[in-house]
Amino acid sequence: MVKKDMGFKMVYKILLPTDGSEASKRAGEYAISESELSGAKIIVLHVIDMDYLKSLPQSDLQEKLEEEMREEGKKAVDKFKERLEKEKCQGNCKNINLRTMIKKGKPEDVILKTAEEEGVDQIIMGKSGKHGLERFIMGSTTEKVIKKAKIPVNIIS
Repeated sequence: MVKKDMGFKMVYKILLPTDGSEASKRAGEYAISESELSGAKIIVLHVIDMDYLKSLPQSDLQEKLEEEMREEGKKAVDKFKERLEKEKCQGNCKNINLRTMIKKGKPEDVILKTAEEEGVDQIIMGKSGKHGLERFIMGSTTEKVIKKAKIPVNIIS
């Protein structure tokens, strides 16, 4: 739910789904700017897409790939935090409240559920991820989030 302050919709919490793609990096820069202006908290979320893993026949291979995907997700959110400090803020972003999460599941479902559970006011995400044709058209996850979200979604290309 978006809270109101003096007739304007104030943003108190931003959800920033990231997959490490260039579009999600640009979305992160936008989220930082929003946070600097509004004082909103940023939740950086990386989702491990379990649909890919379920299609694999061997459980030991599933486990190995899940661990690799978790590590990739950790690197993506850590890289965002590092970039926040070095590039955008130049060490002066002490007022930005940032929290990271790594979750498993179907990305659009996890994004929407996390937004609801965390009481997020706005979702800021990249136009497309880093998979094939999605670079040229709006990503399927992004499109599904837009259609189902009950809060504003800012898409950054």
